Amino acid sequence: MPPVSVASHRSFPGRTIKAGEASPEIVQAIQRQLNAAGCGPLAEDGSFTGSTTLAVKRFQMRFPDADGVPLKVDGVVGPLTWAALFGIDRTGQAMASGLAAGAIAIARQELGVREVPPGTNRGPRVDAYLRGVGVNPVAGSFPWCAAFVYFCFGEAAAAIGRSNPLARTAGVLAHWNQAERNGARRVKAADAALTPGLVKPGHIFILDFGRGVGHTGLITGMRGGKLLTIEGNTNDGGSREGIGVFERAGRTIGSINKGFIEYA
Repeated sequence: MPPVSVASHRSFPGRTIKAGEASPEIVQAIQRQLNAAGCGPLAEDGSFTGSTTLAVKRFQMRFPDADGVPLKVDGVVGPLTWAALFGIDRTGQAMASGLAAGAIAIARQELGVREVPPGTNRGPRVDAYLRGVGVNPVAGSFPWCAAFVYFCFGEAAAAIGRSNPLARTAGVLAHWNQAERNGARRVKAADAALTPGLVKPGHIFILDFGRGVGHTGLITGMRGGKLLTIEGNTNDGGSREGIGVFERAGRTIGSINKGFIEYA
């Protein structure tokens, strides 16, 4: 989801906003967010007409609410759509924005994907992730956590007419090494440990196990000091050689020993 454009409109105004809304300031703030999310183009004129209703529906079709549940596609900006549009979750914390929010939405759709058979780094969906980064899954047994992250960002980028900014690689550490050249911002582990606020939903975490081996996944939020993540090639225990796509709540900022990557 897009970054907040108008600070005074972070708080929901207490009423649903729809066609005919009398406050042009509120409507203009919504229109700016819709354009930033790739749901326009809209004239940011403060008038909630049919074109703005259509843009709201596009947003509702593309992005989930703060819990990852699909929004009702009705063209009306109620509290759930407002929170998603302005990047605020139900606790008042910032949510992922723009491309990263779309990647998280795609990742949620992939929850439940499993290797077939388990432990082989294969399966119809796993093979698709690997082929997306140029790996032939038939040629061997290949870890696919980085390929999964690449897939999620690729699908999200295509939905808003962008190219995928991630390095096209199945290598976790290769992705880390190339990220800044691709326009990303890296947050090193030591900096994150000193300033935890640098780590946000939508970031990609990078673990380094030595000898070129790593693991990666998407951060979807924080709860009680723990990172909420969606990871491929893992399991409930957080293995880097797991059997599927899982949602986890067991990692901490301090447990991530390489760092975090942010794509705008």
